[in-house]
Amino acid sequence: MTSIFQKTILQSRLPLVSFKRFRGKINIQRPRPPHYERARVLELVKPIYKKPVLNAPCTDENLKSSRTVENPYEKIIARDVRNWLDHSKMVAFVHMNSIKQEELFKIQVALHRFQMTFKTYGKSIIRKAIDGTKYEAIQPLFETKTALIFCPEDTKVRLLLNVLKKTPQLILLAGIVKGKFMSKTEFVEYASLPDLTTMQAQLAAVLDSAGARVVSDLECHQNHLVNILESHVRRESVEPEGPEIKDSEI
Repeated sequence: MTSIFQKTILQSRLPLVSFKRFRGKINIQRPRPPHYERARVLELVKPIYKKPVLNAPCTDENLKSSRTVENPYEKIIARDVRNWLDHSKMVAFVHMNSIKQEELFKIQVALHRFQMTFKTYGKSIIRKAIDGTKYEAIQPLFETKTALIFCPEDTKVRLLLNVLKKTPQLILLAGIVKGKFMSKTEFVEYASLPDLTTMQAQLAAVLDSAGARVVSDLECHQNHLVNILESHVRRESVEPEGPEIKDSEI
């Protein structure tokens, strides 16, 4: 009796819920028009596309798409780059591989100790800075991520190479020394040369030796003649005099 009472009265049953769309299915081929307010909003946000001119050449469209807006800030930065190039006696171009910002900061500190400045610029800024100048030859170097190192002195090339040897993330590409563009090989050879004072001393020594040689060549015959005469005089003074002749023998 108890089991029947529990099964019939005390047992709870979960309701069966089924979802059904109001007014049947959606007609995809002939959809219903939206509500008036919704239709107004849809008409307001409807995009408007310019009708293309079929008779215009394709080059006109390409030119319009390639036009860029002039950025005055880029002009200022380009002027600053040109100033660095004109007033730096040594400029090095290095390729930047993947490097952490902490390591890059250490490199900048090491270069700053030798009065060198590490700079990075975009390709468009470099193009604006060197267009129509003598630095146009460096433009192909900036096809990839390239940095510049400026130095007001041209005698610190060897110090720069020593810093770059400790940083494999920076690869030397080329350089400019005293307004002359140099490849990597020429840049390294320039670093092996002595300083200007030593080279001037060597040149003065060479010129002095050449003048002394000319003087010695001009005085060679005279000195040779003097030596011969001196030897002849010494020989006559050394030779003994002949025997004396007595009166009885005459």
